[in-house]
Amino acid sequence: MAACALPFGAHAEPPCDKPVYLTLDTGHMGVADLVADVLKRQHVLVTFFAANERTQVGDGSLGDDWAPWWKARAAEGHEFASHTFDHAYWRADAGNASAPAFRIRPSAGPREGQESLMTAADYCEEIARSARRLQQITGKKPLPLFRAPGGKTSPKLLAVARQCGYAHVGWSPAGFLGDELSSEKASNAALLQQSLRTIRSGDILLAHLGIWSRKDPWAPAVLEPLIVGLKERGFCFKTLRDHPDYREWIRSKA
Repeated sequence: MAACALPFGAHAEPPCDKPVYLTLDTGHMGVADLVADVLKRQHVLVTFFAANERTQVGDGSLGDDWAPWWKARAAEGHEFASHTFDHAYWRADAGNASAPAFRIRPSAGPREGQESLMTAADYCEEIARSARRLQQITGKKPLPLFRAPGGKTSPKLLAVARQCGYAHVGWSPAGFLGDELSSEKASNAALLQQSLRTIRSGDILLAHLGIWSRKDPWAPAVLEPLIVGLKERGFCFKTLRDHPDYREWIRSKA
């Protein structure tokens, strides 16, 4: 049984057979520094899924203004993967079996809010563009994984992505940490208790570096109590590089 290694130069933890996989998507980046502080303080490594989204401050989450932030996370040992460059939502399949295509609506970039047709090659480029930018910024090769915005996919889209070298990563039902929900309907306290009650070993957890619509930000308020609470319950944190569903895929693309 492999030990869960601590980042940031800390000593190794005791062996742990209850891993969870915390993943963080970009968003408006308003809590990015605070989240990074929590992760460093708690010696937790995560997998970041990045798109070039609009931010509260700066030129986009993968822009030059945020490049030092990503470089620092790479130095700490975190992993990175694509969230598509323009946070491009799948809307419907199009084309045919020999020439698949997709109806796509980005929520960032020059085509924000506009639905258009993407060929299979176009969609592969949309994934790869984010991965290239991450590598350019950090000097670290991203994982051959991606997360479709909203988790919205189709079997055809997933097949196309795999053909161009990317496996899709969703999240576990209990791993939806609720930071996208209305503050009025789902308080931070309620979301924390639900997560501590329902998360199980092997779950992929999902949160963001800033959600525009939530008035009472989930992160970092809930993040540290959640990490501490899960550790107290015997869980450890690993990146998707070590996830059994993706380990061999990642090695095959190295």
